[in-house]
Amino acid sequence: MSTQSSKTNSNRQRKTRKSSRMLRTWCLGGFVIVAYIFVFYYFFVGPTGFRWRAIYSDAVYPEGEGFEIQGIDVSHYQGKIDWEALRNAMIQKAPVRFVIIKATEGASMIDENFEDNFYQAREYGFIRGAYHFYSTRSAARKQAYHFLDKVKLESGDLPPVLDVEHKRPEQTTEEFQQDVLLWLHIVEDKYHVKPIIYTYYKFKEKYLSDARFDDYPYWIAHYYVDKMEYKGEWKFWQHTDAGRLPGIKGYVDFNIYNGSYYDLKQLTIQ
Repeated sequence: MSTQSSKTNSNRQRKTRKSSRMLRTWCLGGFVIVAYIFVFYYFFVGPTGFRWRAIYSDAVYPEGEGFEIQGIDVSHYQGKIDWEALRNAMIQKAPVRFVIIKATEGASMIDENFEDNFYQAREYGFIRGAYHFYSTRSAARKQAYHFLDKVKLESGDLPPVLDVEHKRPEQTTEEFQQDVLLWLHIVEDKYHVKPIIYTYYKFKEKYLSDARFDDYPYWIAHYYVDKMEYKGEWKFWQHTDAGRLPGIKGYVDFNIYNGSYYDLKQLTIQ
């Protein structure tokens, strides 16, 4: 009897342990699913999020006074561009006037399509620009000199662009701002023009709302809203990442310049 009872208790203990493991697994799985839904909503669905894509409808293209000057930005994600087809492309019945091209990232990377895109943009009559994607893994000074080494802007090109979207969690806001300013100052000393700062609406409000950045032209990313919600001054508005144009396979970012074509030309390096 005692042996049978011992076996019974042992079986019950194994079942209990198994049930506990299953419960922990289900709880962990549930937590992961909830966390994934939260992150996906915050970054991709929330109406004030950065990478918000219209899931149930087409992109919203703002119209209005001062929104006639249209442009795009491209990188290797757009693949091989058919520039002949893109030459006469229209966005909301307005011609594409400018193309801003990804050039470098961090302290060593160069976009694989940069040289061809940069050359073709000028050949086909677009006002062109080049941007550097700021990395939290490299020193700001090294990133600035890497950009200057790989990108040779000419008269008629847009000022250099710093794309800044991330801050290291352990950095204070002041330390982060000092790094961004270092990049800007080094590049500004080379070209004698104020670089353009690209960032998204929330990031600007949280980390770059400092008087030291007020003199720099801003390129603000804020998607799928009828009007720019950023209250400060801005030069460019990236209003969708789901644009479609002849000559480009897949999606491309659409941008509006806040001013006339004459103003855009005046912004370029003289």
